[in-house]
Amino acid sequence: MQAAPYLRNLKGQSVRLFSRSGFALLLFLVFASELAITLFVIRDLLFTNDQIQKMYDGSVLGLRQIGEMQYEAQETRRSTLYALTTNDGNLQVSYADQSRAADHLVSAGIADYLAREHEAREVEIGKRLASDWEAYLKIRDDVLGHILESSTREAVDLDLAMGVTLFDRVREDLEEIKRLYDERASQQLKVAAKSSRRSVITLIGALAGTLLFGSIVIWAIQRNKMKSELQLARMQMDFVASVSHELRTPITAILSAGENVRDGMVESPGALSEQGSIIAEQAGQLMDLVDQVLLFAATTRGIEYHNPRALEVAEIVDTALRNTQGLLDEAGFRVNKHIEKGLPQIIGDLSALSQCLQNLIVNAVKYAREDRHIGLTAKVRKDRGVVREIEIIVQDHGVGIPHSSLPHIFEPFFRSPQAVSAQIHGTGLGLSIARRNVEAFGGRISVVSEVNVGSIFTVHLPVAAQDFEVTSMTSGESVRLSK
Repeated sequence: MQAAPYLRNLKGQSVRLFSRSGFALLLFLVFASELAITLFVIRDLLFTNDQIQKMYDGSVLGLRQIGEMQYEAQETRRSTLYALTTNDGNLQVSYADQSRAADHLVSAGIADYLAREHEAREVEIGKRLASDWEAYLKIRDDVLGHILESSTREAVDLDLAMGVTLFDRVREDLEEIKRLYDERASQQLKVAAKSSRRSVITLIGALAGTLLFGSIVIWAIQRNKMKSELQLARMQMDFVASVSHELRTPITAILSAGENVRDGMVESPGALSEQGSIIAEQAGQLMDLVDQVLLFAATTRGIEYHNPRALEVAEIVDTALRNTQGLLDEAGFRVNKHIEKGLPQIIGDLSALSQCLQNLIVNAVKYAREDRHIGLTAKVRKDRGVVREIEIIVQDHGVGIPHSSLPHIFEPFFRSPQAVSAQIHGTGLGLSIARRNVEAFGGRISVVSEVNVGSIFTVHLPVAAQDFEVTSMTSGESVRLSK
């Protein structure tokens, strides 16, 4: 009878011990399950990202190489046709040399394509392209030979009889290779989508019940990651196309003006000056575009500001206006500048912060309507009588920004559908660079806009204290400075 309490106590201790052990085991199983599912999701994400990167590399880089071969092939053909249409012996020799120089680049591109591709279909088309190109070059060489021997009639007959047909075959081969790149990108996208669906289904099944919330969270993370990667890939491809278009326009103008001068079509001093102005203007646009792309690449990697110091707001504004004065004068714009007296100093790099204002001013000009006025205001914002920050406001009366596009305008490469449809050219980097430059010194940019009314961009900059810190975007180290 005395043993019963002891047995009941021992049983209670065993139950409590089992409960604690079972709870710990359950926690371990839950942790192990979460870890296994997390590893599976990470593997799927890495696989999906790898597929998207391969799609981007294979499509964009491959299409760029094919585009270069198409351009050089057209140069080969164009120079031959120029040689056919001139009676000047020196020009005939020059055009013949240009044609041969261009065909070497095409031949090198074909050889590189054959060395890189190993699939049977790609190799077959590449060999056919090489064969057709070689056949065309043989006829081209015969045509150039007739031209240099002053047998222009025979050259024209030979080109019409065989050269046109063979070159069309080369062009069709290049187009077929472009279609192969598109098909490959579509297949890789299907694999990535299939991987995403498989991961989602696994998450939902494995985390049923007690793990349901965790599965939904992980699925949402994966879905958002996949969506952002696809969006980035599309925006990068749009960026490549946009920059290619922006580069082609000034290059074409420079090439045309140069050829006019070279071919003796410009004789009078006035006409020569006009062609020189075209070359200088287009070269300047080309330089601005390259500078913008390089600046974005630098801010993406992280710029270490070597000269952060206390700055006067008027100094920043005047530098930005001075650097954009030529653009404003050419477009017929008037800037209504108002800077409050006695503004406190701010901390930053003069070049970076003036570049931010320059980008805002350039956008105001680019997206303008009939009203050619830009408001530029600098003032303090106070909170209960205490100066909190400096506000530099750029106001335009342009086309405005749709509300649906406002959350995205500071994203790299983003261009609103309205700007694209209106054929307003740009790279989609200006506002991204502006925001990075301001945020590097603890500031921010806000915007208010209405379609067909205009936009108001406000740069918010903290006021300089007696002692302040600037954090390097490259090393992450803080440097304390004094006014």
